[in-house]
Parts: sequence; C-alpha cells; structure tokens
Amino acid sequence: MAQFDMKKLDRSDQIVAGASLVTLICLFLPWYGISAGPYSDTVSGFSTSYGWLGALIIIAAGVYLVMLRSGSNLPKNQFGPGVTVLALSLVGTVIVLIRWLTIPKGSFAGYSYGPQYGMYITILAGVVQVVLAFRLFKSSGEKVPWEANKPSS
Repeated sequence: MAQFDMKKLDRSDQIVAGASLVTLICLFLPWYGISAGPYSDTVSGFSTSYGWLGALIIIAAGVYLVMLRSGSNLPKNQFGPGVTVLALSLVGTVIVLIRWLTIPKGSFAGYSYGPQYGMYITILAGVVQVVLAFRLFKSSGEKVPWEANKPSS
C-alpha cells in the first residue's frame, strides 16, 4: 500500500483536492430552502434530485488526482491525468450548474423558495477546480482525446 505524502502535491493539486473536500462538506449543507413567515426549511445536497451526482463527480476528480500523485496503483486508462481530472471537474460542475438553473425559485407575499448557500459554494468550488484542472491539463502537454489519434502532418 502506498504511503501518502503531502509533499508530492503541488499547490494546484492541493487546491483541486481542497475543492473536492469543500464539495463533500457542502453536500451536507442546505442546497434548497423555503421560507414562509416564521417557518423555514432546507434540504441538503443529497435531496436535490441529480445535483448530488455532480457533486460526487467533482469529489471524484480530486480523489483521483490525490491517489495518482500519492503513487497508488490505479488502473490504467487511455487518457492522461490532466484530461481525466479536467473532464471529471467539468462534467460535475456542469451538472450542478444545470441543477441550479432548473431548481424552482421565487418569492411572493412573504413566501420564498430557492437555492441556498450550499449549492452556491459547491458551484464556486467546482469552478475553481475546473480552472486549476485546465491549468494542469495545459502544463501536462497532453492532447485532447479527439486530437490524440490524429496523424501528424
């Protein structure tokens, strides 16, 4: 079993992993809420339809990167780590964004309902992770999958 060494992670890797940790914590925070006068209620990320799936994919991107950098024996895939982490981060963030756009929201006569701070923090963590995953991808020199198999001219 590989020993985890924090020194093997550079600053970008640490931020990607941190964004995954923030996303994990946000799954337990309020993502959707309703308020009517003195009454209010919220639900966590696990209760917002498919939003939790996007959050889990964001978490998976960070876990994959940490495991890869720590020397774990991960199964080989046909894409490099830059492409894999970027794809997972992007897909997860897009799913959470779609859920945010499609979640009912509104207010009238002292009654309001809509997204709560857990969802907003998850979106922010996902965007940060995507930006740093893109930097990782660019610095790795990997090609995108649809360009990797093209013959050089």
